[in-house]
Amino acid sequence: MANILVVDDELGIRDLLWEILNDEGHNVEVAENAAQARAARLRDRPDLVLLDIWMPDTDGVTLLKEWSATGALTMPVIMMSGHATIDTAVEATRIGALAFLEKPITLQKLLKAVEQALARGTARKSTAPLTALPASPVLDVAAGGQPALVAAEAGPQSQQSFMLDKPLRETRDEFEKAYFEYHLAKENGSMTRVAEKTGLERTHLYRKLKQLGVDLTRGKRHGA
Repeated sequence: MANILVVDDELGIRDLLWEILNDEGHNVEVAENAAQARAARLRDRPDLVLLDIWMPDTDGVTLLKEWSATGALTMPVIMMSGHATIDTAVEATRIGALAFLEKPITLQKLLKAVEQALARGTARKSTAPLTALPASPVLDVAAGGQPALVAAEAGPQSQQSFMLDKPLRETRDEFEKAYFEYHLAKENGSMTRVAEKTGLERTHLYRKLKQLGVDLTRGKRHGA
């Protein structure tokens, strides 16, 4: 059993995560803003924090940065958001977040990420770098915000890794390429379904794929 702190300004999300994690046998505390999160962290010394990015007073990335700067980032942190950009996710992992979960969070991804984050809590005390999470979309860095591998599935049965110790533009382009290759493989090369999944207009999608150098035949070959 672990002490887990859930920080989210949405009551429904807090209650849902509390119920799920409590059923798993964990001791769960909740906070609806950064002020409550600071107090809970000092009071309960959580083994893991699930931290929402978008909050009304102080956003999750700012709070994460504050904890990192003051030496308070002594526990694994999983960021959560339904509207975060790749830039935001990369920034959070650079600061020290262990992983990023996109809302709506599925039960399987939540429990997998929590299990692995808790297992890595002990590993943070060592100097060995942490390996990447095998789920997508999840970002991963070593303890203390050191450059580490970022995992992103490039297809239903494959996984790619990236180094964060690069210019942001290069990292973003590599991640976006893997993102689109993943969806192309998953949808067997169907541009219509990929456009629907990614929320892009088809013409924009074609231009984006060409710009990133994505092989448009890859998904069809994979599904053949």
